[in-house]
Amino acid sequence: MPSRRSVPRGTLRLLSFSALIGLALLTWAELVHRRASRRGYPDSPALKAAHASGGVVVVLGIANRGQDANVVNRWRARMALRSVPAGTTTTIIASGGAVRGSIPEATLLARHLRHDLRWNGPLHEETTSRSTWENIQNVTPLLEDAQWIMLVSNSLHAEKARIYLRRQRPDLAARLVPGKDYRLGEMTLFKPVLALVGIFKLRSLR
Repeated sequence: MPSRRSVPRGTLRLLSFSALIGLALLTWAELVHRRASRRGYPDSPALKAAHASGGVVVVLGIANRGQDANVVNRWRARMALRSVPAGTTTTIIASGGAVRGSIPEATLLARHLRHDLRWNGPLHEETTSRSTWENIQNVTPLLEDAQWIMLVSNSLHAEKARIYLRRQRPDLAARLVPGKDYRLGEMTLFKPVLALVGIFKLRSLR
């Protein structure tokens, strides 16, 4: 009779411990993103006008090597679309240059919004920015007449963009209103990495 090979002692305990650590990490990342999504907004009249026409949603691109929007840019495009208040005339601005590929991030975002997500409202592309600071700097001329402004990206990156807008144009930052960048359980496996990177970058700003 061949001998039976048993599971090494302690394997189940190790697996249970690993699962708990993984669950704790995912829960932590969700909380970090949720808190970031709520920070950095002014207590201003713009909040009351968030459902009025004449607002602008700025969606920030991420480095994209291919000919189509990558998974993170597609995620950000979905955030932008769901952030548009129903029944309003809202302009979406896609921002980002050709940082790692031949096609600007803004163009890839705009294509995905138009052709895949079926956005048929006003849409502009800002195609020269190579950093978040430049994203904000280069879109501000398009924000002058906005009644309210949303900066859309994954939550910690959007918070960083809000900080930059306050530093560059505090008058425009007074019109910031929350977008719908956070959703529980969405892109969960990406969130721990984005949380770690985002916390490091935010601390370097402060």
